[in-house]
Amino acid sequence: MPIALRRVHDSDLPVFFRQTNDPESLVMAAFTPKDPTDRDAFDARWNSIRASSAVVRTILVDGDVVGSAAVYGEPGEREVTYWVDRAYWGRGIATAALTALLAEVPERPLFARAAADNTGSLRVLVKCGFVPTARATGYAPARGAEIEEIVLRLES
Repeated sequence: MPIALRRVHDSDLPVFFRQTNDPESLVMAAFTPKDPTDRDAFDARWNSIRASSAVVRTILVDGDVVGSAAVYGEPGEREVTYWVDRAYWGRGIATAALTALLAEVPERPLFARAAADNTGSLRVLVKCGFVPTARATGYAPARGAEIEEIVLRLES
């Protein structure tokens, strides 16, 4: 299934908001905003992201918005993140989108974090060359608890 990445358009934001309020997706992602239903906070966060040095892309499949992918943070500590609509999970879209984003952003090292039990996301990151380097715990708002997360690093 071919994917495309493009810059985020204002018209993508309502789609992202809907996608990031899917209950099953929230639990899987774990590390989410405190209140994902707060549209004002969502808009403020996206305005900040788009005004920053982050490289943020919309993921398209057959012209449909199916998620987003980004590289953000300070040089030397930059992280990747991505979100794919649950209806598209298991089709290789996250792997293809992250691969395309990594080709666009040659800066290394890059880091990633995922809930330790999010095997799908960990599989995507490893397929894209990330190597687990540490375990940490953090508060996961979507689960209302401290959980274990895996920290990964991409060198080349």
